Amino acid sequence: MDVIGNFITILRNASRANKASCCVQWSALKDGIAKIFKDRGYIKDFVKEQTAEGHVVLKVVLKYVNGVAAITEIDRIGKPGRRQYASKEKIPSILGGMGECVLSTSKGILSGKEAKQLGVGGELICYVL
Repeated sequence: MDVIGNFITILRNASRANKASCCVQWSALKDGIAKIFKDRGYIKDFVKEQTAEGHVVLKVVLKYVNGVAAITEIDRIGKPGRRQYASKEKIPSILGGMGECVLSTSKGILSGKEAKQLGVGGELICYVL
């Protein structure tokens, strides 16, 4: 089961359905991805919460600008059956710099721009526009 793919699909579906927020099971990887999305302005906020049943969830508050979702497109790049890696020289530029790609590196979860600045490559996780 691809938990990152599920997280991305939940974000995509919630933004297309104009939901105010969505919840997913918490993991450090999802937390790192949500932090990049918040820093780049694709979501309003995210919070780690505990439900009444004792489960730890990540609540993501989606961002809308004049009724239009800030996340227009989001997709998984590397999949469990086919991992994709990029060296520091080959980190893709999404839509000429308008979008952002997310990488899993030795320095943690980083955006493409941060990875280029630090001079590290890694596994391509997803991109967002």
